[in-house]
Amino acid sequence: MNDRNTEVINQYDVETAGIRRGRGAWICDTDQGLKLLREYKGTVRRLEFEEQVLAYIKDQGFLYVDQYVRNREGELVSVADDGTRFILKDWFDKRECSIKDPAEAVAAVRQIAVLHRILRQIEMREEWNLGSMIAQPPQLEMERHNREMRRARTFISRNRRKSEFELEVIKSFDTFFSQAQEAFRGMTELLKENDSPSASLCHGELNQHHILMGEGFVAIIEFNKLHLGVQMEDLYHFMRKVMEKHDWDLKLGMEMLEAYGRVTPLDAFDRQYLKYLFLYPEKYWKQINFYFNASKAWIPARNLEKLKSLGRQSLARERFIEAIK
Repeated sequence: MNDRNTEVINQYDVETAGIRRGRGAWICDTDQGLKLLREYKGTVRRLEFEEQVLAYIKDQGFLYVDQYVRNREGELVSVADDGTRFILKDWFDKRECSIKDPAEAVAAVRQIAVLHRILRQIEMREEWNLGSMIAQPPQLEMERHNREMRRARTFISRNRRKSEFELEVIKSFDTFFSQAQEAFRGMTELLKENDSPSASLCHGELNQHHILMGEGFVAIIEFNKLHLGVQMEDLYHFMRKVMEKHDWDLKLGMEMLEAYGRVTPLDAFDRQYLKYLFLYPEKYWKQINFYFNASKAWIPARNLEKLKSLGRQSLARERFIEAIK
């Protein structure tokens, strides 16, 4: 550990037994358990908002979240002599959720549902200024991605000598772009029919890297993307990773939805919202967008294989989307 970090950790009322690098930060073994020391570039107001939300989550019995630690001066941010700002928070020396393991994926979804149920109970406070933390409607992002896909396809169509990747795009484009348009229209209509659906606090970046598996518990970490939105987006982002890894296994998909619903019931709006999120071919867009923004003269073989796998998974994916309703 360098002198600057030693200087910062000494501002806290903890005794440090050992330090190691981890997750782009410093993991500290202290007399008060594991802590994580990280450079911070945000605002104190944002930290205070997160601290209050995390404290409420813990008070409700959800004990495994990475809460912030205040220094001896009672501040959330500690400053080194060179002006670098740091935060310290509770940490868990546990492994990330394995999305290859169906049982772990279901357990993670169950814990996501518990988190969502607690977040819905939180009363909003005027000083949080949540107006600046409202997620944009998903159809706006879908519309932007559709424009990007059309632009890439136009570019590819003009090429006389097409690579294998470009030929695969031409072959599959109409099918996936049709899904993209249907998802955009469906989401637009759904949100029009449900004018201003109730917004709740969402984690904002729920993936396997932010869900840790302990002995008898599941921890959820990194709430720095916490915002107001529709919680189904949290569920979608985690489930999509799992479903892609398992070739859109219908049985596993239903088990995850049922595990979530037993804790936090899904209503008709939730299911329709999920349907259109899953219908949008996000991974297909990602591959085309990568191609268009990278050196188009050479595309790694793994990207071509990802594009081909989307076609192989199409039928199973469609069955799952239909079953969501």
